[in-house]
Amino acid sequence: TSLFDFCVRVDRSKLNKRTVEALIKAGAFDTITMQRASLVASMERAFDFANATVANINQGGLFDTMGDDTHGSSTQEPSMVDAVPWGVRERLLQEKTAVGFYLSGHLFDEVASEVRRFVRTPIAELKDSREPQTIVGMVSDLRVINGQRGKLALFRLDDKSGVLEASADEALLNACRNQLKDDELVVISGRLQLDHFSGGLRVKVQQVWDLASARCRFGKYLHVAVHEKAPDVERLLSEFPPRREELADSPPVLHGMRVRIALQCHDPDSGMCSVAEVQLGEQCRFYPTDAALAAWRAQAGGGGVAVVYE
Repeated sequence: TSLFDFCVRVDRSKLNKRTVEALIKAGAFDTITMQRASLVASMERAFDFANATVANINQGGLFDTMGDDTHGSSTQEPSMVDAVPWGVRERLLQEKTAVGFYLSGHLFDEVASEVRRFVRTPIAELKDSREPQTIVGMVSDLRVINGQRGKLALFRLDDKSGVLEASADEALLNACRNQLKDDELVVISGRLQLDHFSGGLRVKVQQVWDLASARCRFGKYLHVAVHEKAPDVERLLSEFPPRREELADSPPVLHGMRVRIALQCHDPDSGMCSVAEVQLGEQCRFYPTDAALAAWRAQAGGGGVAVVYE
């Protein structure tokens, strides 16, 4: 009936805290509560309660043999530990930690609706072409080997529709080490090749973007709809400034996204509602991480915030 009831009932000499934690992360307790973070945080309390309950039962048995009917023990379960709920990504990564793969969904689900606005072709529908193609997916099974021309990164791209083998040379690996990690979303540009071993396709990666840099590359601007109070633009721009990229033989490049604010005004006399859109200047760019977009939404006062791609 609860995590506490479970810990009382099982033989704890054969089931330790690590095992119970794996069961929680795999979703075994979801029919009791969906708050997996709270369950993990409550494990210590549950084991302490179970130990105390068993001790009370044993002590009660001793008093029973002595003919004492006045002794009793408390079976009141403690409350669960409050914990910040896991998001979709955290829940799926914890599932993978516990059982080796995702159970309740796919990491790509969380970003699919956005990335399909600028990368329209799923991996399952890719066809051999001499032209570079833009592909998006989650990185998995990343490993680095020694090739004939230096180190070579081999990994798989998974967008839930299919899986594509990919490779990146040492120069690209060094430049994109922060992006090329297991369970991270990447947008890549590369040339498809026939994989003679598997009979399918593989891609030789030429360029890599994470989601924030892909928003800068493929997005046109951030559209912010506000009603009564305009956002604190100066603070947002200072908190999330453009990223500076140092180039070897060229001037540094700033990567950022422009902002367009739609102001909605209501005239109480006429009852009319009007909207004025303001395009902020070229210098008013920001780097569109998930945290930056969340900050813009918080400042919008209930208005919509979205990256415009077309």
